[in-house]
Amino acid sequence: MTGAAPGECTVGVDVGTTAVKAVAVDPGGRVVARCRVAHRVVTPSPDRLEHDAGRAWRRGPRRALAEVTDALGGAPAGVVVTSLVPSMTAVDRRGVPRLPGLLYGDGRARAGAPAARPHDHGGEATEGARLLAWAAAEAPGAAGYWPCQATATHALSGVAALDSAGAAAFGALAAGGRWDRGALAALGVDEGQLPRLVALGRPAGTVPGSGTAVGGGSVDAFCEQIVSGADRPGDVLVIFGATLVVWVVTDTWVEVPGLTTYPGSAPGTVLVGGPSNAGALFADWARALVAGPSRRRGAAAGGPEPARVGDPARVPVWLPYLRGERTPFHDPRLRASLHGLDITHGPEDLLRAADEASGFVIRRLVERSGVAARRVVATGGGTRRWAWMQAVADATGLPVDTVAVPEGAALGAAFLARLVAGLESEFGAAGAWAGTGGRIEPDPVWARRAAERFARFERLGPTG
Repeated sequence: MTGAAPGECTVGVDVGTTAVKAVAVDPGGRVVARCRVAHRVVTPSPDRLEHDAGRAWRRGPRRALAEVTDALGGAPAGVVVTSLVPSMTAVDRRGVPRLPGLLYGDGRARAGAPAARPHDHGGEATEGARLLAWAAAEAPGAAGYWPCQATATHALSGVAALDSAGAAAFGALAAGGRWDRGALAALGVDEGQLPRLVALGRPAGTVPGSGTAVGGGSVDAFCEQIVSGADRPGDVLVIFGATLVVWVVTDTWVEVPGLTTYPGSAPGTVLVGGPSNAGALFADWARALVAGPSRRRGAAAGGPEPARVGDPARVPVWLPYLRGERTPFHDPRLRASLHGLDITHGPEDLLRAADEASGFVIRRLVERSGVAARRVVATGGGTRRWAWMQAVADATGLPVDTVAVPEGAALGAAFLARLVAGLESEFGAAGAWAGTGGRIEPDPVWARRAAERFARFERLGPTG
């Protein structure tokens, strides 16, 4: 603890793919309490991805807030929930989920889905509408159709709410801070079945029995961004979670086929990029496949790993498309493959190849953006794995700066909670919470050989 009173602190709760992470943060941006509540992600087939929404979206956030509140010794001033997008479930009148919590890329949301509309911003906006269409068809007349964030805010405050960042996942359905009633009617949905929309940094309710203000549910990538320090042209923000999310920072609005363009949170900045399936869902699968569950548990616990090993000229090339690929191909039919494997290769060579695959995806998106990159700013739980960061540095040819607080989404949500609680008035103050944990420079020899493998990676992969 830093001596800050509980009422001076705020909490950010991040509902991730495999766990709920929560941090309590003092006014100076220092984490004074943290917890992690694990849950399962269910993948019964390559085109399905879901949570037990009752456990991951409802009970998990409640438990996480309770644990950090106990550690603080009192109620915090505010709390904001953030999570991945898009997602969807149907709930009853008590807010209890009655369907699985579908996540991005689930094939059940494709059949009979509404087409993209002119103001939809990126593939996730269209997919949000498709998930809503799925839930309405599966549970007609449900009390509510809520994404993860709204399910969690209701669990904490009794109010299902999204902030303007969270609402953007629904594109034109929620343009201008209001639900499009006509478009909803076409889906058989009433506005009253959807979350309340609130402005970014504004309160939606309170935690019962306390003065803790609760904001609308937000977006993990946005929360990561505002406290990452990746705010100069040439920075490449990479979120190393279950999903790999890549945002190239520039000062010019550019639109590239297959990539998404958003205004950045820093004045005058623009973000170009998007999510990829080459994150920890792929990397952890590869590690478990190659080295077994014990190795996977050791990595999660931050156990020691070898640095660069073997011959830099003799690493296989892995295409990481276990569940298809999102940016830039948006093709769920793609599948993974391993190239150049021979009898002399061992487990470390295959693990290095898997880690390099993430780096090659980052390099692909950077090159397609046309922006001259100067560094990678790495955030998310994957930054704890040094060998992964080294492989990314070599594969991209860029230095990798890891953030000081791996739970970046929860940290950013805790800053939003300060706005919600009235403890901050300037959104730009979030930049003061950014900090660097360490820097990994590319090794010239490994980087040169990795560049040769990247050329092969591109030749072997899709051409879209």
